[in-house]
Amino acid sequence: MDKIGSYEFMAEPFHCDFSGRLFMGHMGNHMLNAADFHSSARGFGMKYLMTIKRSWVLSRLAIEMEEMPAQYTKFNVETWVESAMRFFTNRNFRVVGADENGNEKIYGYGRSVWAMIDTDTRQPTDIFSIDDGAIKNWIVDDKECPIEKGGRVKMSDTAEFVSAIETHYNDVDINGHINSVKYIEHVLDLWSIDWYKEHRLKRFEIAYVAEAHEGDKLSFYREQTGEGEYCVRIVRSDGTETCRSKLLFV
Repeated sequence: MDKIGSYEFMAEPFHCDFSGRLFMGHMGNHMLNAADFHSSARGFGMKYLMTIKRSWVLSRLAIEMEEMPAQYTKFNVETWVESAMRFFTNRNFRVVGADENGNEKIYGYGRSVWAMIDTDTRQPTDIFSIDDGAIKNWIVDDKECPIEKGGRVKMSDTAEFVSAIETHYNDVDINGHINSVKYIEHVLDLWSIDWYKEHRLKRFEIAYVAEAHEGDKLSFYREQTGEGEYCVRIVRSDGTETCRSKLLFV
């Protein structure tokens, strides 16, 4: 089995925005699905981990796109493990399709950091304890992923409060906390359709800090930190910061 996995998806019309191109949230979802397909086929996926009370939890995600696939377009998400440490592993993505002449077309790339947790204690656990560290056999350290890694999202205390939302059934995932992609969607909703008619989201990154659960109220604070660059802080009901995000519009 190849160390690099490649999985075909299609930009289904109801997963596309008003412009007829795939939502960033759905692109993130396809990347997470590719990660699950890849890890499951190689013996360290969620289906197996749940039987031993372990689970993968996304810590960081950065997606940088030159173009989003248009509706009905088929494309592949390639994924591979770049490195693995005791408590974290780095996984990369490449989104690739074909142009009208059948030549390879690269839509964009992604980078992610994952932790493995004990589902009872919710604490990080040793990744190398799974199958005698078999994940090491799947590391690919010589495949290019030309986008920057997600860094620390720096914000001041003067960030503007924008909105707050209640969380419900549809926000919660298999781990019992607010779904990683739902955060992306909620952040992107801080801008209007009119804004998206004039701006394209080139890069999106998010760092998850603490869990939120169904019933938590999430408050969103936004700050412009550069030309077309914005940072967002999400805080749950008890004042705990759950994640930070950085967006680059062009």
